Amino acid sequence: MPRESQKRKRERAIEVCERMGKRYPDAQPALHFHDPFTLTIAVLLSAQTTDAAVNKVTPELFSRWPDAVSMAQANPDEIAQVIHSIGFYRTKARNCVGCAQRILSDFGGEVPHTMQELQTLPGVGRKTANIVMNEAFGQVEGIAVDTHVFRLAHKLRLSSAKDPSATEQDLLKLIPRELWKPVNSQWILFGREVCIANRPRCGECELADICPSAGK
Repeated sequence: MPRESQKRKRERAIEVCERMGKRYPDAQPALHFHDPFTLTIAVLLSAQTTDAAVNKVTPELFSRWPDAVSMAQANPDEIAQVIHSIGFYRTKARNCVGCAQRILSDFGGEVPHTMQELQTLPGVGRKTANIVMNEAFGQVEGIAVDTHVFRLAHKLRLSSAKDPSATEQDLLKLIPRELWKPVNSQWILFGREVCIANRPRCGECELADICPSAGK
């Protein structure tokens, strides 16, 4: 099979985004949040855990500790009890408290507004920072590459990178900046509904004609 040119790969990537835009014109984040702080905590908790699982624990979590001031004073063991049903809950509980404390000590109680500053918060990596910048502040600095986006990028052969960070850079080179914003939310929905891990529904997929992996 001949190697695909970068130009053709870019055209395919744009077509993927355009079709996703038609399928999910109003895609929204699946996580429930109220403000930049609760969004940051919710995304922090979602690492290696489903959004649905996070949404089950955050109502009580945010009822008891709704902001950085209250969460910074929380006992990590108490938070762990509330979020014990999600993966790595002890580490995440410590990160919740540490994140809140850092927001108070270094940023005057406000979630920072830059990618670099966000990634100084405990438990916050580039994926979380991308989502907070995008959804809380309306600033699009990149594409949040979670499990679904990583898998689809590789299945569509838009990247062969080994990790999410490098995969993001591949996508940023192919997809025009004006199309970055909805990618994460749209591709997550598509990965859950159509291109399901281990059982993709290729016969129903509107990307089948431009997906090198369709039917495989």
